[in-house]
Amino acid sequence: MGRSGDLHDVAVVVDEGFSAFEFSVACEVFGIDRTDDGVPPFRFAVCTEQAGPVASRQGFSLSTEDRLDRLDTADLVIVTPTKLGFGPPRPQLTERLHAAVDRGATVASFCSGSFTLAHTGLLDGRRATTHYLYAAELARRFPLVEVVPDVLYVEDGPLASSAGTSAGIDLSLHLVRRHHGSAVATAIARRMVVPPHRDGGQAQYVEAPVRPCADESLAAALDWAAGHLHTDIDVAAWARAATMSPRTFARRFRAETGVTPHRWLLERRVAAARLLLEDGDESVDEVARRCGFGSPAMLRQHFLRLVGTTPTAYRRTFRGARHPEPVRLAPTA
Repeated sequence: MGRSGDLHDVAVVVDEGFSAFEFSVACEVFGIDRTDDGVPPFRFAVCTEQAGPVASRQGFSLSTEDRLDRLDTADLVIVTPTKLGFGPPRPQLTERLHAAVDRGATVASFCSGSFTLAHTGLLDGRRATTHYLYAAELARRFPLVEVVPDVLYVEDGPLASSAGTSAGIDLSLHLVRRHHGSAVATAIARRMVVPPHRDGGQAQYVEAPVRPCADESLAAALDWAAGHLHTDIDVAAWARAATMSPRTFARRFRAETGVTPHRWLLERRVAAARLLLEDGDESVDEVARRCGFGSPAMLRQHFLRLVGTTPTAYRRTFRGARHPEPVRLAPTA
């Protein structure tokens, strides 16, 4: 693997409790003949460890003719989430995955399938990702893995991993693009009616955290600041509002919220900007002013750092997300 055009043979592994969506992503990208659109043919197989039906999480079962020995010829092996959850795979799958990497194949995981790869040791010393809900657990259980929590996918040598659910599409199209070029990846994306490349990472899909505060006087100061995000808030004035010295204020602030006052302000301002970009009609300049950034450039800088995408791209993706308008199709002739 690694040379252009050598991704032709793809095998996806399923086990009891497999997730239908992630499984179907592999089938949709690699398992459909699109040679009429200029897409090269893929030899595609669905593999199970044992014969017989395998149940999905969604209540249906599938049977396939291919066992794990089919992985021995694959250019790309895809591991999907199963009911094993975060537990280790069976020894035979571990051996096959190691053998695939040793002979130069790419091994990829979708969503929490990254735990399967981590258990095999293949991710040790490598970068990987998973669904943002599981990223901290992956990092805690596998300290030798460099977990990147705020991206849609990661490719590190022969190992690749994607974030939650539909990020498997992003990773699959990335692999197609790298081996067969942008035109082929775009052709597949067009047939799937998905963007050939998405901006940003997982951070844009994570709700901004509201850090709790049990200290009543400090909580009142936080409420005051939340209502004055558009103003120039300095720590000294903020401390006076909480009737504390700046040093005491900073110490108690970190103890209660886990972050500095400056970081808390940035998080709240970015959270406010997200709401305005989702639901409002104000220009990006006005959003920056209302949220206390002073200029669109400052909003863009901090938004990109905390959310992983630009304000304009975020608005394009999430406009009306909280109160979507119904889509009305034009009548057919």
